[in-house]
Amino acid sequence: MNYVLYAIPFFFLLIGLELLVDRWRGLSTYRLADAINSLSAGVLSQISGLLTKGLGLLTYALAWEHLALFEMSAEPLWVWLLAFVLYDFCYYWNHRLGHERNVLWAAHSVHHQSEDYNLSTALRQSSSGFIFGWIFYLPMALLGVPPLVFLSVAALNLLYQFWVHTRHIPKLGWFEWVFVTPSNHRAHHAQNAVYMDRNYGGVFILWDRLFGTFQEELDEQPVVFGVTTPLASWNPLWANLQFYAQLWHDAARAEAISDKLRIWFMPTGWRPADVAAKYPLSKPELSQFVKYEVPLATGQKCYVGLQFALCLLAGSYLLAISASLTPALLLAAWCWVAFSLYGFGQWLESRPAALWLEALRLLLNVPLLYWLQQAELLPLAAASWALVGVYSLGSALWLWRLRGLFKRRLDGLGFLEAAS
Repeated sequence: MNYVLYAIPFFFLLIGLELLVDRWRGLSTYRLADAINSLSAGVLSQISGLLTKGLGLLTYALAWEHLALFEMSAEPLWVWLLAFVLYDFCYYWNHRLGHERNVLWAAHSVHHQSEDYNLSTALRQSSSGFIFGWIFYLPMALLGVPPLVFLSVAALNLLYQFWVHTRHIPKLGWFEWVFVTPSNHRAHHAQNAVYMDRNYGGVFILWDRLFGTFQEELDEQPVVFGVTTPLASWNPLWANLQFYAQLWHDAARAEAISDKLRIWFMPTGWRPADVAAKYPLSKPELSQFVKYEVPLATGQKCYVGLQFALCLLAGSYLLAISASLTPALLLAAWCWVAFSLYGFGQWLESRPAALWLEALRLLLNVPLLYWLQQAELLPLAAASWALVGVYSLGSALWLWRLRGLFKRRLDGLGFLEAAS
């Protein structure tokens, strides 16, 4: 059972509740562009997972079938409880190494790029964690934890972590000593020096207390969220590629062959001395930190908000029918989702090409609908075409009305002068 898929409506209900609490308490923990960017990263991660999840599952199943030291049944409750604890222990080391090694941080950094902290941040996930993540859970296969149990406790671990991404819940007394809570996880998402690389547990904070990586949230040190080298973009594709690109460029620029190779596996932030001297990275002082923001008019916000919501519904539908999709259709669906999210990112940054990309995205709805109907995965053929036609025409008219406003915004931001 895909617990995450069934949990999606509850995720958004809780996000709506958090927005109401924001208004009631007079706080502002959400920004539209940041929230869309976080959710875009989550959608991209889930759709990418349809293409990549086989790697981890296959290796786990093979290790369990041929190398398991013990035979465990999925029936006893103690197997599930043991697996739940073992998974979180493995997750701790996966998470910790994800902060401590360059190539692993390249994947995990996506989750930390948001400069806000709210429930949408919980859904901000990497699309490349599958490359090395499976390695950390092989001990569970060797101990004989059945794949069904492994997949279930993995989903439960992920679901638990959703609620800790909020600023509205204070410290929880004795609970803080045993479990991951909003307070100690806020510290984990900080870029303050005192909080850096701390609190790695997914469910249990006991691992951090045991291995010396725990840090309490301090009243005298308000948390500043984000990463020390800001993403400065609303593009979810670039969010996933940014640190890989930096490592690649540094490796290419390094003179020593050994540096070209070891940079990937060195501690996070390590750079060859010659590269660091010639190409220093700009890292703003914490006291001078300013959140990344691109001003948008109300019409632009309404348009991108509605289009993203519809894309989110389509993405959820694709997840629900994923078992029925051929590899070719899965790849086509990924391309459509990735292109759509890229276009929304360009829109949120008021980029010159945003209008044209959005027009092309609307046109791409036609072949996607055709492929789904050819595969008999979308009922009510005539009604579907009518809905897509009305939606595309209405969106095109809205785009036409926004073109003048968009041009003025570009003029104000200096993009047109830069482009010329």
